[in-house]
Amino acid sequence: MEPVMVGTNPVAAARDLRDFTALVQEHRAMVFSLAYHFLRERAAAEELAQDVFLQLHRCLHRMESSEHVVFWLRRVTAHRCIDAARRRGRRPEVSLEDVPEASEPAQPGDPLLREQLRKLVGSLPAQARMIVLLRFQEDLEPAEIAELLKLRVNTVKSQLQRALAMLRKKAGRLEW
Repeated sequence: MEPVMVGTNPVAAARDLRDFTALVQEHRAMVFSLAYHFLRERAAAEELAQDVFLQLHRCLHRMESSEHVVFWLRRVTAHRCIDAARRRGRRPEVSLEDVPEASEPAQPGDPLLREQLRKLVGSLPAQARMIVLLRFQEDLEPAEIAELLKLRVNTVKSQLQRALAMLRKKAGRLEW
């Protein structure tokens, strides 16, 4: 089955299960990647992604376009991740099974430095961590992040700056 084309109505395209499966296939890497990098636990990320797609199936009749589906998936995934972190009552731990997903491009550079950066980002408070992931992993602009998280653009910008300052401070303590 062809993935949903830009400008087409995903409801019409996903009327049968095969078409919905194609829709899930098209977006599962993005949803899982965002959840995994936030939660740092493969099982929790898989469960969260599954819940997001189940909710998408229930809400599919409200989707207006492929862009709306992507926006909706990012928004729901971001909020679910933040809620999951709050329910835990603790910051996520870094798992040892930190293997890059097949959807991730090969990353040049020092793998130890990259792992330290992942740990530092994982130590940020939930909302700041999500803003950093949406900005640098999903390459979204502050206005897009604000819309996703239902925040003001200036709030996103200031939280991003504070998160980056915290990361610089923590990195400085590691004496890189």
